Amino acid sequence: MKKNYCYWLVCLSLLFACNQAEQTTKIPTAKATFVANPQPVPEQAVPPLAIGAKAPDFRLPATDGKYYSLADFKEAKALAIVFTCNHCPTAQAYEERLIKVVADYKNKGVAVVGISPNSPLGLLYEELGYTDLNDDFSEMIIRVKDKGYNFPYLYDGDDQAVSLKYGPVATPHVFLFDANRQLAYRGRLDKVEKPGTANAEDFRAALDAVLAGNAPAEPTTKTFGCSTKWGWKLKMKEKADKEWKEKEVTIASINEAGIGQLLKNEDSGKLRLINIWATWCGPCVIEYPEFIVLQRMFGARDFEFISISADNPKQEAKALKFLQEKNSAVPNYIFSNTDKYALIEAIDPDWNGALPYTMLIEPNGNIVWKHQGEVDFYELKKVIVEHEMIGRYF
Repeated sequence: MKKNYCYWLVCLSLLFACNQAEQTTKIPTAKATFVANPQPVPEQAVPPLAIGAKAPDFRLPATDGKYYSLADFKEAKALAIVFTCNHCPTAQAYEERLIKVVADYKNKGVAVVGISPNSPLGLLYEELGYTDLNDDFSEMIIRVKDKGYNFPYLYDGDDQAVSLKYGPVATPHVFLFDANRQLAYRGRLDKVEKPGTANAEDFRAALDAVLAGNAPAEPTTKTFGCSTKWGWKLKMKEKADKEWKEKEVTIASINEAGIGQLLKNEDSGKLRLINIWATWCGPCVIEYPEFIVLQRMFGARDFEFISISADNPKQEAKALKFLQEKNSAVPNYIFSNTDKYALIEAIDPDWNGALPYTMLIEPNGNIVWKHQGEVDFYELKKVIVEHEMIGRYF
């Protein structure tokens, strides 16, 4: 009996081990992904690469999960490296033209690579007034998906080692190399920023010349756009953050009539974002700093953020303390009535009262977006920047 017991115990153990091994082989191995780690960079002169110079090699991560180097494009008759980025209005204005060039020349032996040269460390919130995305690697992935980029989009924001060798002065900046990987053209796509008014004529002329084995008639052109955000340009960001933190934060009482005036939005001439929150509301407290980011991003344009606390009026000091901690240097209000149902009716009869609650209102009171619960800030930023009062371009 004891022998039989041991026999079956061994069999069961082997069966269990085999089953575990089978399960283990079915579990897919996690693919290693790039994790950005931007670092300060020593200040230095960055001359643009000279015409005729060889293309400096690189190995950079792209939004598709791969790494790219010059060798990946060795078969191309011409290689265009375009330094561009997410946030710059000029770069965004040229996106469609760049995508069109890639499509038109893909069967002619042309390879195009986009590189974001900017250090996220040097980018101010106040420089993001024309975008829904900053220049972080994770948000580059979103941009590729949103716009349908048909070329690799590489990140050089950690140490900017590649950008320092090429010397892009602004975004976008084109560096076009011939079959020998010598720089044949450096400059703009074309001279008209507004989408729909030009077709990358300068870039196309240079491409056609290189493909024909000739030197471009105009090998260099000036380029217009947002300056490269080098990793030593940190003092301005520190100054902007310091100035914002030093702004006075106040809170005022508001009743139903006052809320009605805010909702009518007859006086501002701005796109008005209103958030109803409370210190006892966990999601409200967690997401609130993102609203201040929105104010800093879009506040220099036709946009304003206003907060309304649903705390008990007796808790005004507590609400103010929270707002001061979050540097909420915007119009802040606390509802003067203890009847929260009066607040609900004053804000929106369709609102069931759950916090947080957020509304985006045009001048003269038209509500263009409203949301109960935690906000998807990617969605909200896109709604704001694509509104006709804001926009992505100059």
